[in-house]
Amino acid sequence: MEAGFSEMRNELQSRDALWRRIQLECQQLHTELLKIRDYKDMQEIHIKHQSSCVQLTEQLENKNAELLLLAQSQEHQQEELNKIRNHVYREEQSHCSKQERMKTEISDLTEELHQKEITIATIMKKASLLERQLKMELEIKDKLL
Repeated sequence: MEAGFSEMRNELQSRDALWRRIQLECQQLHTELLKIRDYKDMQEIHIKHQSSCVQLTEQLENKNAELLLLAQSQEHQQEELNKIRNHVYREEQSHCSKQERMKTEISDLTEELHQKEITIATIMKKASLLERQLKMELEIKDKLL
C-alpha cells in the first residue's frame, strides 16, 4: 500500500507541477493579453490622432484657401478704393477749378457792374445838367419872346 501511496503522491506532485505550469502559462498569457490590449489601445489612439491630424490638416488647408481668397478680395477692393479715391480727387480738383473760375467771373462781373453804375451815375448827372440847362434856355427864350 505504501507503494500505492507513493505512486499516488508522485501522481499528485506531477499533477500539482502541471497545474502550476498551467497557472504560470495562464498568468503569462494573461500578461501578454494585457500587453496586446495596451498595444491595441495605443494603436486606436494613434489612429484617432492620425484621423484628427488629417482633419486638422484639411481644416488648415481650407483656412489657407479662405485666406488666399480674402487676400485677393482685399487686393481687388483696395484697387477699387484707389480708383474711387482718384476719381474723387479729380472731381474735387475740377470742382475747385470751376469755383475759382466762377469767383474770377463774379469778380469781373462785379467790377463791370460797378463801372456801369459809375457810367450810369455820370450820364444821369450829365442828363440832369442838360435838363437844367435846357430849362434855363427855355426860360430865357420864353422871357425873350
